[in-house]
Order: sequence, then structure tokens, then C-alpha cells
Amino acid sequence: MHVNTPLIPALPPFTLPGQQAWLKMDALQPVGSFKLRGVGRLCAAQVAAGARAIVCASGGNAGYTAAWAARRLGVKAHIVVPQTTSAQVREAIAALGAQVHVHGSVWDEAHAHAVQLAEDLGAAYVHPFDDPLLWDGHATLIDEVVAAGVSFDCVVLAVGGGGLLAGVIEGLRRNGLAHVPVIAAETEGAASLHESLLAGERITLPAITSIASSLGAKRVAQQAFELCLNAPVQSVTVTDAQAVDACLAFADVHRVLVEPACGAALAVPMVLPEVLAEFKAPLIEVCGGVGVSLDRLSAWKTMPR
Repeated sequence: MHVNTPLIPALPPFTLPGQQAWLKMDALQPVGSFKLRGVGRLCAAQVAAGARAIVCASGGNAGYTAAWAARRLGVKAHIVVPQTTSAQVREAIAALGAQVHVHGSVWDEAHAHAVQLAEDLGAAYVHPFDDPLLWDGHATLIDEVVAAGVSFDCVVLAVGGGGLLAGVIEGLRRNGLAHVPVIAAETEGAASLHESLLAGERITLPAITSIASSLGAKRVAQQAFELCLNAPVQSVTVTDAQAVDACLAFADVHRVLVEPACGAALAVPMVLPEVLAEFKAPLIEVCGGVGVSLDRLSAWKTMPR
């Protein structure tokens, strides 16, 4: 269901002097985020297997995508979101014809409720980040870059539950690029991967305190964590304010609105240039997000620093 999104040269401050960074513009997917690659594929597979309804727990983007896919596939969708999901995103999901359920203060609680709801309804549960078919879908973004003939020497992406990270590593491996480093960015307060790597084991955050709610999985997928132990992955964090500044700069320079979750990756060349200094052609995944508007960007801009 996804489209082959544009691959464009990055402009400063998203590329460093002497570099040619590239932007994979998944914010321009029909649903506004990269999620369509994997979630769309997973929904289609469930319907092909006989599902007449799907359930998905999401902070926003996966749920919106599942609702969009269900509408295209002609089945019912039940989307469970935590209380942190904005009213605007809930309304957008409902506008696609899905039934929106609000449960729990974080995604993990919404997920537990959604699994039970799927069982009660006899529906298929579509996991937003932890499924092999979903990772295979996300890997297509690397396939597209390689097919375009563009050379890159690292990949910069944002990490929430770890689905995008797992997909990108799969995409690199199947294109003979397993040696290419991945810079995995999270916001402080939603850094379940970063804290797990520091601890040497997969841990559960006590709470999500970042405004980047679509990064808000308290526990990263096991597959993503294990891949980081066997692939050249560097985990970094940025503050909420730095992620928002990156979103604002991206809107000014490239004229596209993205969520602070996406801003985590975009902030890397701005605030952590030393991380990218050794590379000549970084590939930055612009993952997008539906939970953004001019009003919300203005509100984020004025939040306490």
C-alpha cells in the first residue's frame, strides 16, 4: 500500500560541511508516516488470511495507518490509544471510520487492552512494531534507496518500539550493506533502547516523560535490542526541545511538518555533529507523523526549555 517516497538532498542544517546527506521523505506517505510500509503490509496479510476486523494499539501513527488500511481493505478497525494521544489524532483516526478506544496512560497499557479486545472480538491484532512481516515492509525503504542508485554510508533514524530499526537493519542486510552503521536517535524520557543498551539487557522504563509520544514504548522490541548487539548501531539521545527545534528548522528549510518523534533523528546533525563527522553521505529517514500541526508546533516552541 505504500508509495516509493522521494529521496532528496538535505540542506543545512541537516547536512554538514563537506557532506551530501540524503533525506528519505516518508513523511509524504499517504498516511503521513513510514508506518504504511509495515503496518499496511501486515493488515493486508491478516485480511488475506480471513480477518474481518483488525485491532491495533498505537500512540497515533500506527493506529492511523491501520485505520487507513482497514478502510482500503473493507474491514472494521478498532484502534486503542493511550490518554497521551492528542484529541486531534483521535479525531483523525475516527474520521477514517475506525472505532477509537482510549485506555491507559502509556502505549504498553493500551497494548495489553488491545490484545484482549482482539481476542474478545475475534479480530486480528496488528502489532505496531513487533512483527517480522512488519519489519520486512519497513525494509523496503532501503530497497528503494539502493534501487535509486544513491550511495550512503550511514542511516539516521528515530526509535520508538524498534520496528523501523529492525526493518532498516533487515533492508541493509538483504542489500549487502550490513556494514553500514545505523544512528538510532531517541528523545530523553522515551529512550527505552538507549537505557537497555546501557544496562546490557532489555529494560522497561518506569514512565514515558517525553512529548514525543509516538516514541513512547516503555520496552523496546526484543528483535530490535538483539539486532543492536550484532550490528553497527550507535544509540544517541536528544532533548524534547532539541527535537522540536529540528522540526521547526525542517519546516523552514524543507517546508514539511513532522512530529518531534521524527525531530529526534533530524536533530542529530544539528546538535550531535560529532556523531556524523566521519561520514560523507548520511541517509536520514524522515519518518513523519500525523500528530503535528502549525498550532502544535507553535505550542511546542514555547514550552519550558
